[in-house]
Amino acid sequence: MITPQDEKLLSILKTNARASISDLARLLNLSRSTVQSRMLKLEESGVIKGYSVDYGDDYLNKMVSAHVSIKVKQKLTTKTNLELKQIDAISQLYAISGEFDLIAVVQAQNLEQLSHLLDDIGNLDGVERTTSSVILETKFKR
Repeated sequence: MITPQDEKLLSILKTNARASISDLARLLNLSRSTVQSRMLKLEESGVIKGYSVDYGDDYLNKMVSAHVSIKVKQKLTTKTNLELKQIDAISQLYAISGEFDLIAVVQAQNLEQLSHLLDDIGNLDGVERTTSSVILETKFKR
């Protein structure tokens, strides 16, 4: 069970996963050992899966991002999902309802690299067809 203190801890970590144990303890008004123990409990229970890097706006603004809707051949769904997972430029993959089966969020250094990436996705055995939408601007992200 997640306590209100755990929720505060998670909120701080979501904002800054690199916050030191000392900083977390100070912000939560808890001892360092209590914070370490809560973090270990959250990690062991699977609430915290890992820690990640958020790219800065300057770096992201130089990247080209797109949503790629993917129609998958029914008998090749598992194989296709595994192949898509191997493509590092795909940051997220969602199963969806509707005309398409999946939506991938892809990031590339430039339009030429994005074009090659879209070809790579479209050429996978299990992919029937794709439709992509380049992201022009992020209005907000939570």
